[in-house]
Amino acid sequence: MKKVLVKNIGMLATPEGRSARRGAEQGTVRTRKDAWVLIEDGVIAAVGTGAAPDAPETVDACGNLVTPGLVDAHTHLVFGGWRQNELGLKLHGASYLDIQNAGGGIQSTTNATRGASERELADKAARALDEMLAFGTTTCEAKSGYGLATEHELKELRVIRDLNERHPIDLVATFMGAHLVPAEYRNDRAAYVRLVCEEMLPLVEEQGVAEFCDVFCEADTFTAEESRKILEAGLRHGLRPKIHADEIEAIGGSVLAGELGAISAEHLIVCPDEGIASMARGGTIACLLPATSFNLGAAFAPARAMVNAGVPVAMATDFNPGSCPCLNMQFVINLGCLKYKLTPEEVLTAVTLNGAAAIDRAGTIGTVEPGKLGDLVIWDAPDLDYICYRVGSNLARTVIKQGVVVR
Repeated sequence: MKKVLVKNIGMLATPEGRSARRGAEQGTVRTRKDAWVLIEDGVIAAVGTGAAPDAPETVDACGNLVTPGLVDAHTHLVFGGWRQNELGLKLHGASYLDIQNAGGGIQSTTNATRGASERELADKAARALDEMLAFGTTTCEAKSGYGLATEHELKELRVIRDLNERHPIDLVATFMGAHLVPAEYRNDRAAYVRLVCEEMLPLVEEQGVAEFCDVFCEADTFTAEESRKILEAGLRHGLRPKIHADEIEAIGGSVLAGELGAISAEHLIVCPDEGIASMARGGTIACLLPATSFNLGAAFAPARAMVNAGVPVAMATDFNPGSCPCLNMQFVINLGCLKYKLTPEEVLTAVTLNGAAAIDRAGTIGTVEPGKLGDLVIWDAPDLDYICYRVGSNLARTVIKQGVVVR
């Protein structure tokens, strides 16, 4: 049995539990001073304060803050190319939908992704994961959705599966064939919806390459009724529903999320009251993406209203080549306080336990408790407030994944 002791922790800050925290509970974080964490074979065996037990291997936190590893519960990790050419268009007033309708946006990335080999996609995504790890991310959700054809959607999902086997960050795969109606189906939307439901989803189930099914429910992408059809088909093939909803226009996505009992609804920038109420009834987690609002110059989601309504709030990067080329969860933490006006405790829960719950991992990660995986970040910080307060510096001093120092 391999034992590792993380000792001399100035402050240990963690939410607790094995399910998403909502309402007032989202801001309930346990702190311990002069703490230690004992990890055995990658799993937390004990947590305490004061005199620490002996262990053959030790990691000295040097009196710093320790938290659970960060969980990035919404990314578009695997893609070809970049879209820096769109920056100038945005600066001259072009909207997200303007760029998309002119042949840029998701379709542009789709063309680059289709033209890339699995090796090229994997090498590029691995470099992004290395950077995420350096910022303290230890678990990451990754969506397909830039293939938009059966062979290329499956190609993306295989890349995610293979990276999960060889990279320290744990990856959780989401199928998102319904990211956009591709150019070749622009005049026959129904045929593309059938392709997703009747060809892609059965193969995703057969090959076992995803756990969730996501759809972009938005003006000029998929209607609420099309989204319902796709997500219900996903359920029939064993994939739990997620939904991109209310990012630009509220066309019913957040309401649908609650009705279907989706594990998460994501973006929610313009989420209406009825959407919040539906998610609260359906037990849906709101996965908010503040760096996307920042990058688009858009409004910020009504996080406080969601917390007050009893909707669990998670936060993630939305790393992608268009609307949010950001993979830094520390920046997300900063924005959670500065723009959503959440407390440091609420933010910590959002990027750890609630993020874990949004990808069905709350039983194994997201807190520092016995029985959870030994995923920790030692921060160059004395307390939780400090990592929320400092902007623009990487404060992750040491990253531990299942008891192994990986950064």
